[in-house]
Amino acid sequence: MIKISNIYIDNLTLKDAIKKIELFLVEKQNKIVVTPNADHIVQLQNDKLFCEIYKSADLILADGMPLIWASKFLNTPLKEKISGSDLFPELCRVSAIKGYKLFFMGGREGAAQLSSEKFKSIYPNIKIIGTYCPPYGFENNPAENEKILNIIKGVEPDILFVGLGAPKQEKWIYKYKDQYQVPVSIGIGGSFEFEAGLVERAPKWMQYNGLEWLWRLLKEPKRLWKRYLVDDMKFFYLVLNQKMRMN
Repeated sequence: MIKISNIYIDNLTLKDAIKKIELFLVEKQNKIVVTPNADHIVQLQNDKLFCEIYKSADLILADGMPLIWASKFLNTPLKEKISGSDLFPELCRVSAIKGYKLFFMGGREGAAQLSSEKFKSIYPNIKIIGTYCPPYGFENNPAENEKILNIIKGVEPDILFVGLGAPKQEKWIYKYKDQYQVPVSIGIGGSFEFEAGLVERAPKWMQYNGLEWLWRLLKEPKRLWKRYLVDDMKFFYLVLNQKMRMN
């Protein structure tokens, strides 16, 4: 494992991560998979619950080139960037072959359903056994949460994909995982929107050159300017501080 700031990250390739998740499916012990990026690392510094969730997660994968760069700067290079948006479609492909049952929760209105329809058109044998988009503020509504738990328990998926954005998705999974009893739960941010075609993802060359943040900023400047241009700059300070402590 590789330490960046106060979080340890599993040093795996995407192929390795899939194998690890498949082992979780055999164990059936309510495992949590998280994909930290630079923004998450910054949030973890002041959010004790979020930090606790990441430290107790069963699989922690590096989402974003800044973490890859940081690991090299710290002389502990990570093997590969594994974003939730890359893990999600690959797990769907593998699930179609292996017969794993999937449930999609979250995303903007209709995104989970549209992404489900897309995967079913690509993989006719895929078992997507349910989708649900909860209303805004649902996390504070006991009746709505009970409804969601009953839906999930009623269909018994093997993998639950939760697309609510961080840290909401991780906190919801952590709070309810022992109640809904799904072998693997994964927070995947805006992946439903990407797969549904509601949000255009950055070109591959931008993704692999660490410019996906710039693409997203240009697409949604009002919503993301503070996150990328102010808040996330703290990440580089955290890494530099860690490097200085190593010397």
